[in-house]
Amino acid sequence: MILSFGPDPGTLSPLAVALSLPSVVALACYVGASMPSERFAASLRKALLVGWIAQGLSIVIDLVGIGSDIPGARFGFAPALSITIWFVLAVYELESQFVPLPGARRTLAYCGIVVVVLAWIYPGQVHALASSVWAPLHWLLGIASYGLFGVAVLHALLLSRAERQMRRTALASAARADGLPILRLERLTFRFVGAGFVALSAAIVLGAWFANPWRWDHKTVFSILGWIVFAGLLAGRRAFGWRGPMAARWLYAGAALLLLAYVGSRFVLEVLLHRAPPVT
Repeated sequence: MILSFGPDPGTLSPLAVALSLPSVVALACYVGASMPSERFAASLRKALLVGWIAQGLSIVIDLVGIGSDIPGARFGFAPALSITIWFVLAVYELESQFVPLPGARRTLAYCGIVVVVLAWIYPGQVHALASSVWAPLHWLLGIASYGLFGVAVLHALLLSRAERQMRRTALASAARADGLPILRLERLTFRFVGAGFVALSAAIVLGAWFANPWRWDHKTVFSILGWIVFAGLLAGRRAFGWRGPMAARWLYAGAALLLLAYVGSRFVLEVLLHRAPPVT
């Protein structure tokens, strides 16, 4: 369902190693961008941008099947995490140009390091192109839902930190902390939840449409449970005005279920059971 670049297992040819250089660049830039230095802040932000572009190129390389004997895309739990962080970092950098979002870039850089290394160690498997013409759209919507909910979780974490700072400094009436517009951040959080919910709903519907036969496996069950939690969150927000810790708990629970749906199930199959799971 999710793509990322890495050499095929057991076929570390010079071409595969050469094609993995974009991931090397991304890793180096992530490391550089995570270094605490105000003096070189602008240069480090540029390094992080270079790393983000390099990782995006590596995803495209894998998507078109360069360096692989099998025309298709790469699937795996680590690639799923890799592209999710790539998406979250892209939205964060774009949004931070308009809304102050302090304190998250370094954390995202460290997360980038971890997921790139994981994608090297567990690159997943390259699978042939899907038989259904709707499968690529299903996968794309799944990718989008992961990224959108990931951005929503990031916003919820920033919002919780800002609220704690407000309580500590007794400036609740100002509705700001560290220059962070809390009400705007809260609205953005729920907008990303709503967009992720739409993408997840469409992915589930398409998956049910072309799946033959339909399987009630771990991925399906956890995905539907996550969908129910997010639906409850949006309904509670609309009907009861949920916000703060209550809304955050629902968001974290739904994100955890969605993470278990694909990343968790494939981690168990790939790493613990050493099995190649089916592509769905």
